[in-house]
Amino acid sequence: MEPDTPLSLDHSAARLMRWATYASTFTAALLIAVKLTAWVMTDSVALLSTLIDSTLDLGASVLNLMAVRHALTPADREHRFGHGKAEALAGLGQAAFILGSGALLLVEAMGRLIHPQAVARSEVGIGVLIFAIVATAILVRFQRHVVSRTGSLAISADSLHYAGDVALNGSVIVSLLLSRWLEIDWIDPLFAIAIGGWLLFNAWQVARGSLDSLMDHELPDAERNRIRDIARSHPQVRNLHDLRTRTAGHQGFVQFHLELDGTLLLMDAHRIADEVEQAILTEFPRFEVIIHEDPVGIRESHPNFG
Repeated sequence: MEPDTPLSLDHSAARLMRWATYASTFTAALLIAVKLTAWVMTDSVALLSTLIDSTLDLGASVLNLMAVRHALTPADREHRFGHGKAEALAGLGQAAFILGSGALLLVEAMGRLIHPQAVARSEVGIGVLIFAIVATAILVRFQRHVVSRTGSLAISADSLHYAGDVALNGSVIVSLLLSRWLEIDWIDPLFAIAIGGWLLFNAWQVARGSLDSLMDHELPDAERNRIRDIARSHPQVRNLHDLRTRTAGHQGFVQFHLELDGTLLLMDAHRIADEVEQAILTEFPRFEVIIHEDPVGIRESHPNFG
């Protein structure tokens, strides 16, 4: 049983998702400009690490912009399940950029650790990073508002990445202050190595989430159990089996076999399935629910079901 209308976001939610991608792209471009100026003035490898990270942010934000635009395209004859997996494909591209840049940063930082250099004009770098923290915090607040309204996986991942940037920039401020106060040149590359490791970890997290979506990973057990509880709460439902779930961007898909009294009329079975579907959609509004009605006690063989 399929819904009468295609699954889609309302216009205001779709507009919010687009504005979130524009905001992150603009913020990343702005931070690249100010950090590049500060790095040239200070020659701090830790500050260089945040410049590289902002460059990654810009690439990731541009990918998100294109992915979200494509993911919001309604389902068509060639893509009956919509275009939501475009967000996951963009995530794999982001992970590749982050992995490469993190590795390059580690190489640069190791060289500077072996041959330390003093950080010049650290106050310039600190001022730029404070500006970056404020700008990024504003962006993250807006992104979280968008996620609360839309449930977008791409915007949520972008928000988590930028939230990490706030901590990243704060750690570089600490590095610059310690280098200035203690006059220990190896502190700067040491922080850069830690940031490089953080970038590699972030690349793995983004890649794993994207692969889960592309490989149709099931919803968490808590959500699957909630779907079962909702279906079984209907007084005329005996049980359900063969529950399958997956997500593609902001869209989700649920299908299962609903076990009903075998003596019910077809119209009654259809009505019950409709009521179960609406109950599930109340808690999972952006999901498509497909229900097959089975007489209770019938045991079927589904060899393709894992």
